[in-house]
Amino acid sequence: MIRDMMPAFELFQPRTVDEAVALLSRYGKDGWALAGGLDSLDWFKDRVKRPKAVVDLGGIDEMRGIRSGPGGLEIGALTTLTEVETHPEVRARFPVLAQAAAQVASPQIRNQGTIGGNVCQDSRCWYYRGGFPCYRAGGNTCYADTPTAMNQEHCIFGANRCITVNCSDTAPALVALDARMVIVGPRGRREVAAEDFFIGPAVDITRMTILQPGDVLTTIKVPSTWAGTRMYFEKVRHRQSWDFPIVNVAAAAVVSNGRIERIRLVVNGVAPTPMRLTNVEEEVVGNPPNERTAEMAGELAVWGARPVNYNGYKVILMKNLVKRAIRGLAS
Repeated sequence: MIRDMMPAFELFQPRTVDEAVALLSRYGKDGWALAGGLDSLDWFKDRVKRPKAVVDLGGIDEMRGIRSGPGGLEIGALTTLTEVETHPEVRARFPVLAQAAAQVASPQIRNQGTIGGNVCQDSRCWYYRGGFPCYRAGGNTCYADTPTAMNQEHCIFGANRCITVNCSDTAPALVALDARMVIVGPRGRREVAAEDFFIGPAVDITRMTILQPGDVLTTIKVPSTWAGTRMYFEKVRHRQSWDFPIVNVAAAAVVSNGRIERIRLVVNGVAPTPMRLTNVEEEVVGNPPNERTAEMAGELAVWGARPVNYNGYKVILMKNLVKRAIRGLAS
């Protein structure tokens, strides 16, 4: 399936967000927004995606950098993962996001890859990326959901014809921190909660986010709501570098007088979107972050899981990661 030669396209390098939006609006579904380019170039070299126009966002300075304000942090979508990982204020106030960024792929990739690209990347399902005419690609079947399919990394929640997963490391951290995503498009500027930014196949099987043709994710706002609280992030992958999460977990919590006062708990790699465990959050509030609470949280987290042929191990893995997250909030 690997061809290694990109199809021809027109390249545009706008200097402002408005110019980028105008170009992407003009080309519609034939346009492609390029950030760090790591996921994009894979698509192009495999000749699975064939845009007529590529809009390189790299020259838009206003989409770079981390700015501190009274309400929290504003992170430009073109800010590299290395910058997010090493920024003193992110590390001090929002360590769950710094830890998530630090575990994306390898140092070389983090130096080039952007936080916007990490949250907007497409499915990693090898059938879809290999050019198979599956539901997500406009076909009429899911090649991953067959008796002989290689589906050990696919979803255990939220399947709806397609059983792909969201594979971002920073996405669950942003949902846990109640971040807001700033989008500029043909209809103007709007903000949405990170939790609502991601969509599953039941909403639109062809997309992973709410971004429509012409839309650009420009900024990620991280409010001070959870700044300085207890946080936890852990990622399990096949290899320690160059790999996407099998399952990851992010948590932020306020613990007062030895008991959980409020909490946000999110897992990824198990569903088509980052999955906030609101049922677990409700049950653990008022309890100490001890072994008993962790056991309860782990069991509750995996209720309703529906593994396919070869990914049943994810149920146990997710349960244990949730337990570790609760225990990790104890100090």
